[in-house]
Amino acid sequence: MSTVVVFGATGFAGGHITDELVRRGHKVIAVARDTSSLAQRDGVEARSGSVDDTAFVTEVAAGSDVVVSALSTKAGGGGVEFSDALTTLLAGAEAAGARLGVVGGAATLLTAPGGPRVLDAGFPDEIRPIAEEQARGQAALENSGTDVDWFYVSPSALFGRDFAGERTGTFRIGDDILLTNADGTSTISGADYAIAFVDEIERPAHHQKRFTVGY
Repeated sequence: MSTVVVFGATGFAGGHITDELVRRGHKVIAVARDTSSLAQRDGVEARSGSVDDTAFVTEVAAGSDVVVSALSTKAGGGGVEFSDALTTLLAGAEAAGARLGVVGGAATLLTAPGGPRVLDAGFPDEIRPIAEEQARGQAALENSGTDVDWFYVSPSALFGRDFAGERTGTFRIGDDILLTNADGTSTISGADYAIAFVDEIERPAHHQKRFTVGY
């Protein structure tokens, strides 16, 4: 059993990851600004706090095996620029001797070998600021020079509360290319994304690398 700290545990991805960790018997320290929805849940220790409080991050990460960032971008309603949040979490993970797992975005995936990126191929203007902020965070992580064993998981293009889907346990893992099914749709349910994420926690296969999951 591992001890996993999930920042953003009440969000879409963070909630599914928390559910999957509890289902498999791991100890979860669930962090959010408002933890009222997490109160008195078996297998979950709820902690109220913010990633912009470096002392809190260091304290809550101490003794953990894995720190998870399931945080929203600032452009998407979060309180801290994504790259700044990851820098703080990297420091917390390093102090704890823990891995860092990051819920990322699909926009930096390539549409085909050799490009272009999803972000550069007719990406919707209304969510471009979110995607660009996620891209900056990913770049900061990749260029950090850290010794922390991090992994970054990009979902498929259609992912989130509007595309919640179902738990099937059947999906594909890829590297930097957007995964699509036979009709060209790129999607993954929240529950199946969480399965892939927790699989990586239990059986590490990607070290300081990004991977993607989809149908």
